[in-house]
Amino acid sequence: QVQLVESGGGLVQAGGSLRLSCAASGSILSINYMAWYRQTPGKQRELVALITSSGSTNYADSVKGRFTISRDAAKNTVYLEMNSLKPEDTAVYYCNVMNFLRPSWGQGAQVTVAS
Repeated sequence: QVQLVESGGGLVQAGGSLRLSCAASGSILSINYMAWYRQTPGKQRELVALITSSGSTNYADSVKGRFTISRDAAKNTVYLEMNSLKPEDTAVYYCNVMNFLRPSWGQGAQVTVAS
């Protein structure tokens, strides 16, 4: 069982920045990848960014050039640096960790971007 604790959400003006953090703890065997998803009411959860155990990254087209995913392997923590935020980035952001091919999800962090 892996526990994920997210932090860093909040309210920001358009054009501003926020940084999300997600710390994993528990029975961590082998992390395959760490990722951030987001979801708005009535829509499916969508992948925002992903980073593999080797450090390779992947981003949704809508956030390329504005968001940066990174990780601290020693702390089992993943970060999402969000710059040039837009109102359409407003969502609940979820941390996702694939540990030994088993997924775990964080509790979600609300990010609201005011226009």
